[in-house]
Amino acid sequence: MVYDRPRPDLFPHGVEVYTASFPSGHSAMSAATFLPLGALLARYQQTKRLRVYLISWDVLFAVMIGISRVYLAVHWPTDVVAGWTVGAAWALTCWAVVAVLQRKGLLDSKPAD
Repeated sequence: MVYDRPRPDLFPHGVEVYTASFPSGHSAMSAATFLPLGALLARYQQTKRLRVYLISWDVLFAVMIGISRVYLAVHWPTDVVAGWTVGAAWALTCWAVVAVLQRKGLLDSKPAD
């Protein structure tokens, strides 16, 4: 309610949406889902190359979803960047919680093989 940015009105859409444009929920959820998922999957891989590969795909998925929101003209680019920021903040929070739990010995520092 603090901000009520209208969605882009560049061309008519098939469905009328009445919600605010800022921030992009799709971008936020894609970053909040794919980034921790990629980190979790990478944690259980033996080689660095495979870890980088998995995380790269997850980042690519989140970026593609954000770009699609701008391409479909349902969000402004700044809406997508704000969504990514919210999602990345959530992912970093998850990472920080795992790091604290590992330091306290409540979570294994290295996954079982």
